[in-house]
Amino acid sequence: MAVNPDSPTPSTEWDRVAANKEFKNLQAAKARFIVPATIFFIVYYFALPVLVGYAPDLMKKPVIGVVNLAYVFALSQFVVAWAIAWRYMRAADRFDAMGKRVLSQLEPGKDK
Repeated sequence: MAVNPDSPTPSTEWDRVAANKEFKNLQAAKARFIVPATIFFIVYYFALPVLVGYAPDLMKKPVIGVVNLAYVFALSQFVVAWAIAWRYMRAADRFDAMGKRVLSQLEPGKDK
């Protein structure tokens, strides 16, 4: 189907979806979660090798017996990854609800 630039309404299914306000809200909500979570995870993940390289004396500091701060930090990365996954699962419930609203608005015969 050809797109008519003079047409006031979208002419393809994707144009109709992309023009939907609820869909735009869904995309924005996902970006508000995913972008900061990804940045946080990357910074946290690369903090370990950076700290081991630039602050080795700090990372060698014993915490419990032979377990030093570097080991604790490395193990904490598993906890952080699981926490981010858990938070995403909670956010995904909201995203799913928003997606259902988008689909209900885009059912054939409904405008907006």
